[in-house]
Amino acid sequence: MGLLKARLTGEKRWYADGLRFECTQCGNCCSGAPGYVWVTRQKIDGIAAFLDKDTGWLGKKHLRRVGLRFSLTEKPGGDCIFLIRENGKTRCQIHPVRPVQCQTWPFWSENLRSRANWEAAAKNCPGMNRGKLHPPAVIDKCRRGKPD
Repeated sequence: MGLLKARLTGEKRWYADGLRFECTQCGNCCSGAPGYVWVTRQKIDGIAAFLDKDTGWLGKKHLRRVGLRFSLTEKPGGDCIFLIRENGKTRCQIHPVRPVQCQTWPFWSENLRSRANWEAAAKNCPGMNRGKLHPPAVIDKCRRGKPD
């Protein structure tokens, strides 16, 4: 059921009581099968500035063009180019300026479509269903790509 349909019909979202999530720094959301981490030109500029790139732009090591869009690159094995693994933990080299896609995990529409989708994603993310309770309003903001 879509969020709009739920609002129009008065139906309760399955996550109406909120969802728990706290990042454990496992890095699972930043690695794995090949994919795309979409970035806008504005975000690219912000990342380049954060990394003190003289050019004001990211090179081919960090960025690839996919049609008319840009995506961050991956290391061999599937890790995001900005994922750093140290002492059994991971961290993001660009965490303060990371893409919206990264900021909104795990509250993506595909994960929130149903409880079954949420639980399937939770099998690979030890932070889901644990930690801080996020209310539906915060979840819905993330779902729309507008994290706090």
